[in-house]
Amino acid sequence: MTSGEAEVAVTEEKPTRTRLISGPGMLLVWLYGVMVVGAVSRSAYQIATEFDRAPLAYSLSAVAGLVYGFITYTLVRGGERARKAALVCCAAELAGVLVVGTWTLVDPSAFPDATVWSDYGMGYLFIPVLLPLSAMYWLRKARAR
Repeated sequence: MTSGEAEVAVTEEKPTRTRLISGPGMLLVWLYGVMVVGAVSRSAYQIATEFDRAPLAYSLSAVAGLVYGFITYTLVRGGERARKAALVCCAAELAGVLVVGTWTLVDPSAFPDATVWSDYGMGYLFIPVLLPLSAMYWLRKARAR
């Protein structure tokens, strides 16, 4: 086997990852990145300075930030496993937004302060409810390519 044949053999064995951040995927990465910064910085400040005032709300905002961070990472990483993980995480994110959004409307006293997902993300221009829907659509479409 010549060195040229060895290089070809190595290249053929290495699977290529499906790129998830082309086209609209790049916009999703940018939006999720903004949401990471917003949710994590907000919850970090609130947990550090006034956690006793609304521990549930601030903890849920921190969880939202972690979820956004994981989805951002999987979109950038690419590949089929990352796509599936992002899809599952987006579905969990949407469920969280719907549960917390409904909870804040039904029992506002449980949330003395807002979370990222309060009122379905109204404080964030409803991006928390629209983003997972858009991402799930894009991720399902990316599988078909």
